[in-house]
Amino acid sequence: MRSIKIGTRNSPLALWQAREVARNLQNNNYKTDITPIISSGDKNLTQPLYTMGITGIFTKDLDIALLHKEVDIAVHSLKDIPTQLPENLEIIAVLKRDYPQDVLVRKSTSKNKELHELKIATSSLRRRAFWAKHYPETEFFDIRGNVQTRLQKLEDQEFDATLFSLAAIERMSLSIEYEFLPIMISAPAQGVVAVTARADDADIKEYFKDVDHRETRICIDIERNFLRTLEGGCTAPIGAFAEINEKDEVRFIGRLCSLDGKQSIEIDEIFTWNDQDNFGEILGQKVLEDGGRTLMQEIKLHLQ
Repeated sequence: MRSIKIGTRNSPLALWQAREVARNLQNNNYKTDITPIISSGDKNLTQPLYTMGITGIFTKDLDIALLHKEVDIAVHSLKDIPTQLPENLEIIAVLKRDYPQDVLVRKSTSKNKELHELKIATSSLRRRAFWAKHYPETEFFDIRGNVQTRLQKLEDQEFDATLFSLAAIERMSLSIEYEFLPIMISAPAQGVVAVTARADDADIKEYFKDVDHRETRICIDIERNFLRTLEGGCTAPIGAFAEINEKDEVRFIGRLCSLDGKQSIEIDEIFTWNDQDNFGEILGQKVLEDGGRTLMQEIKLHLQ
């Protein structure tokens, strides 16, 4: 039996995710070998992602390694994977979603400040816009790097707090205080570990049939199709989160926001899932028809 070569970014969180995929494979008696690869997004930690003009900046180098057959699979945070994958690559499995939420982490000297008083460090357009929707006077700062790097910057620099994916904190077992934020809607597919492979590698796809988590797959397909329908290849402040119960009833919440947070179009629907309808596209079209098309055009102009 072949040993499955797993490509991953070399950050502590990415390596945790790769080991989790390896554990799932080893439980089915497959051999694994983890190969860290430095991504373009990890090489430049000063420039905000939205100014770099590259789709899939954290996945591009792993895509190349896959296509060159240097690795058999690549492991990613699914929210980093563009909705349009390179030719002959596909998402062959997703692990069960664990922690989809965004959380606020303050520096020790800012514990008593009100939310509207905080200086916030985040390079995410979504997090900035969603925060500004409620606290429009907020001063924002750019921050890049892995979880540990950003925590150190939080203590060393002049801002008061930053925003993290809860998955990053919990998966790293970090003992830090955080606050849940009802004002936020997660990035599409946040909190999900995904496996990509070459579409023509039938053996690898067979190995992962029992790893792919059905309920998570249904939800992230809805979220990513919603994103694809709205985006049209443009980075924008978009949130999407779907939950499904044992009766295949789905609750979906989505939001498209202007960059400054002043305009917001939201959707909150409950429906019964089936495998014929593209619910993400249907929901995305509703937002576009409710003013989202004009808003997306304005966002694209601002980001040019």
